[in-house]
Order: sequence, then C-alpha cells, then structure tokens
Amino acid sequence: MTMCTTRAATPQRAGAALAIAGMLLLGLNLRPALAAIGPLLDLIQPATGLSSTGASLLTVLPIVAMGVFSMAGGPLRRLLGERGGITLGVALVALACLLRAAPLGGLAMLGTALLAGIGIALVQALLPATIKRRHPDQVGRMMGLYTTSIMGGAAIAAASAAGLSEWLGWNGALSFWAVPAALALVLWLVSSSDVPGASGRVTASAAAPVNWWGRRRTWLLLAFFGIGTGAFTLVLAWLPPFYTQLGWDRAAAGYLMAGVTMTEVVAGLTVSAVIGRFPDRRGPVFLVLSLLIGGLLCLMLAPAALALPACILVGLGIGSLFPLSMILAMDQSENPADAGALLSIVQGGGYLIASLMPLLAGWLRDQFADLTWAWAAMAIGVLVMMVITSRFKPLKA
Repeated sequence: MTMCTTRAATPQRAGAALAIAGMLLLGLNLRPALAAIGPLLDLIQPATGLSSTGASLLTVLPIVAMGVFSMAGGPLRRLLGERGGITLGVALVALACLLRAAPLGGLAMLGTALLAGIGIALVQALLPATIKRRHPDQVGRMMGLYTTSIMGGAAIAAASAAGLSEWLGWNGALSFWAVPAALALVLWLVSSSDVPGASGRVTASAAAPVNWWGRRRTWLLLAFFGIGTGAFTLVLAWLPPFYTQLGWDRAAAGYLMAGVTMTEVVAGLTVSAVIGRFPDRRGPVFLVLSLLIGGLLCLMLAPAALALPACILVGLGIGSLFPLSMILAMDQSENPADAGALLSIVQGGGYLIASLMPLLAGWLRDQFADLTWAWAAMAIGVLVMMVITSRFKPLKA
C-alpha cells in the first residue's frame, strides 16, 4: 500500500513542480520587453528619432495595454479560457520581441511595445486566478514567487542589455528575449493541461459575481496599486538614462538598474516568506513605503554619492510593494474567480495610473533636462499611499 501510494504521489509532485516552473518562467518573461529599453535608450533614440517624451511611450504603451486588457479579465477568461488566453499572451510577447530584430523606425518600435503590452496583459490578467485555484492554501507564497520572478526577469534584462548590444546591436539585444519567451510558451503548454479552458472556453459561474466596482476598497486598492506600480515603471524607464546623463557609461547604468531589480527580487522573496505572519498587512506596507521614500530622497539630493543607498532602498520598497499590492487584492475573497476578477480591475486601473509616471518624467526631462522633479512627484505619490494604507484594516478584524 505504501509503495503504491508513493508511486502515485511521485507523478503528482512532478506535475506540481512542473506547474510552478511554468509559472516562474512565465513571470520571468513579463518585463524584459520593457526593462531592456532603459539601458539602451541613448542608442534607440538617435536610431529611431524619438524624443524623450516619445521614448517614454516605449514603456507607457505597454503599461496602458496592461491596464486596458487587465480590466477585461472576466470577459477574456470566458472567451479564451485561462489556458488559451495565457498561451496567446506569451506568444504575443515572443512575437513582439522577435519583430525588434529588424531595423525599425520610431512608429514601428512603438507598435512592438504595444504588442508586447497586450501579451503581458493577457498573462497578468489570467494567471493569478490559476495560481489561487492550484494553490488555495499558499496564495501569499505563490503570488510572492510569481511577482518575484517578474522582477527577476527585469533584473536579468537590465543587466544584460549593454553586453548583448555590443554583441548583437541594440536591435538584437531587444529581440533576444523572443527565445526565453518561446521556451516559456512550450513549458506552459506542457504544464497547463489541468487549467480551465484547456480544451475549450470557461463557462460563466452559476453564482452571481461580486460587484467589485461598487465597493470603496476596490478603488483604494486600485489607487494603491497604480501609484506603487508607477514607481516601478518610472524607475524602469528612467533610472538608467538619469545616470547616463550624470556621466555614467551605459553598462554601469544598466548594472545599477539590475542592482535595483535584484534588490526587488530579494524583497519579493522576503515578502513571500514572511507575509503569512501578518494578518494585518499595514505594518509591513508602512515599512516598505518608508524605505521607498528614503530611496527617492537619495535620488533627489545626492544621486551620484548616494547611488548605492538609493539602489537598495528603492529596490526594497518597490520589490515589496508589488507582491503586497497583489496579495492585498487577493485577500478580499476566498473564491478564485472573484479574487481574479477583483485583481483584474485593480491591475487594469492601476496600470493606467502607472502609465502616467514615465510619460510625466519624459515631459519633465524635455522641459528641464533633469529628472529630479520626477522623483519628487513620485515621493508625493508615496505619501498618498501611506494615507491609503491606513484604511486597509483586515476584513476579519
């Protein structure tokens, strides 16, 4: 009996490990199409003719697409199924990266950014509900691992961008990311046969869905996610150009961005390991918001002398906020479909808010040839997040 049980359990453990690997590889491919842009912007702009405001659209357009398509998470789930929608999403990411291998003008580059954003949005809108369904007792941990893999992909892309551009040119450095995206597509197809929609569309639930739009907490979560993700997109798009403008070489600026994102990875892993000990999430949230404020002050007051502290503090703050934002949303319902619907709204509206920060920073850079005012605007946003956090009393408290 014991031997039979062990034999039966082994394929289950292998299947679970494969599913987690598929989730992590999907996450790793959700940011390189954006993160590789910043360290190469001084090459991309003269080659494409994009101004600073136009170049900011290479980050803004994907974020807007994430917002619009995340809002449609429920309809997309019913139309495509979770498996089908995620498959289409990662395929679009691979295609967008592959298209960048050709010598593109500014408009075509913006088109690939929009295509990548649509693909990313499909995955982000549909995968969290799958995670909650597969791991109902470990949602915080798995969401922490998933969001950490997203930040890990950004770190790898930022650190490798300069080196890949010397080897392949800037077009090749951007198109390189079609390879891991294709691998993620294959692994997802192999590991996702038990996902709803594997052989057809997901049917609507018999239970009436929760009207999240009519709840005040939905709007607080949306604003919280949007401002916090705005910090991520701002740093992702403009930290490397900020330091190259200060005289740093392209590789050093890319390594600094990689340092920020690796710190984000550490922070995300820490959150996934300890967040279960804090039913009231407000204490950890206040802590990480304080760290982020400290990092932004370093960038405003002494960016060259305090580059390392800025890197660490900003990375810890942003890296913790991303999983915390998603966990706060997933806490609102035990039902995976309802939690996924709420997260779709929160991500959708939040990404639309977040898209404004890189655009604002690009405009400020065109006007003042400096990004200090962008860091100041972000610091004000973090103070707003502190006020919002005070409203996040646990539902069961």
